[in-house]
Amino acid sequence: MAFLELNNVSKSFGGQRVLSDINLSIEEGEFVAIVGYSGQGKTTLINLIAGLIKPDKGEVSLEGKVVTGPGPDRGLVFQNYSLLPWLTVQENIALAVDQVFPGWTAEQRLAHIDKYVAMVKLSHAKDRLPKQLSGGMRQRVSVARTLAINPRILLLDEPLGALDALTRGTLQDEIANIWQTERKTVVLITNSVDEALLLADRIIPLTIGPGATLGESIPVTLARPRDRKGVNHDPEFKRLRALVTNQLLAFNANRKVSLSRKLIRPDLLPEDLEAPRVNRPPRRPGEEKNEVVVTS
Repeated sequence: MAFLELNNVSKSFGGQRVLSDINLSIEEGEFVAIVGYSGQGKTTLINLIAGLIKPDKGEVSLEGKVVTGPGPDRGLVFQNYSLLPWLTVQENIALAVDQVFPGWTAEQRLAHIDKYVAMVKLSHAKDRLPKQLSGGMRQRVSVARTLAINPRILLLDEPLGALDALTRGTLQDEIANIWQTERKTVVLITNSVDEALLLADRIIPLTIGPGATLGESIPVTLARPRDRKGVNHDPEFKRLRALVTNQLLAFNANRKVSLSRKLIRPDLLPEDLEAPRVNRPPRRPGEEKNEVVVTS
């Protein structure tokens, strides 16, 4: 039995099927990246694993136990930081730590918080408010807060998508280092094939909806630690990038577009702004006239 399993999971919203027949098995300590186009259900999938929403069909299980709601064994890093603006870096992390470890002394909790603040290299900024931080620093706080509750699984919902290229690269390295140190099970949602190849043990493409499902799993056998400059010249990296990219392009090429009703263009012409403003009715194609405006 796998550490995390999704068996025939489907989810709809408002009668529209978003995910269909999702089957996924992840081993403990594995780093899995799910890649796909925007708007195809990646966030819905991560929310199902987190227990924030329930499947319409099928089940999500962790170590053989069905997931029925959110819990501290699954830590989710959101796309938009989700920090309380009136709390400092240290206080934002403490809010989660205090909830999960209420039996600890104040000294234990403070030492624990400082450990994870240092891990994301923010010790110098632990007393700052979110508005005093850059976007990359805010995302580091979000990662530290999630790690500080000591989850069994780290869920990353495109946490780097809104960052500039340099900051994104820095945080990719931070995530890789944290994974090497902590050896958490990680599920990364991303639309960047290069990011998935740099971080993951395995890449799974998500097909295009409605009713998206998972494609064939692709193992990433590149040696760790992975150097972003070095892998760009690695033939295996190039092969895997082409393989994943071609799968995603094939999903798009096979996409079927259907209309529930026929759309009819109105039988009207644009308003003639040069005509007199008095009695200017809508024009129809068969009623076009050459108008002469007399001015004194």
